[in-house]
Amino acid sequence: MASTETHAHCLRCGRRLTSAHSIATGYGPTCARHIRHAAVDATDYKPHQIASARELIEDAAIVPVRGAVFAVVSTDGTETYLTHPTNCTCTAGLRGARCYHQLAARLLLAA
Repeated sequence: MASTETHAHCLRCGRRLTSAHSIATGYGPTCARHIRHAAVDATDYKPHQIASARELIEDAAIVPVRGAVFAVVSTDGTETYLTHPTNCTCTAGLRGARCYHQLAARLLLAA
């Protein structure tokens, strides 16, 4: 799920990124720490979904669009979905199931 795109500004706060690591991940060190420590109720999610949500954030494969809506990239990188903490346009989300895209959105909003 690695992203080849680089970001000049933090995807969370919009500040200019200066370090190579921050530019590659899309988040400055403070925002990355807030995201890592975000308190979200993940009891309805399986461990692999939690790991996938964190990986999605680390790979900068989830980008804010407007308000609580995010654009996310599929695991294989071939599709893009719109997600919100309560729904998603991926296959699981359209069936009404909770997907890791929704969890990633929750984590970002909680940070």
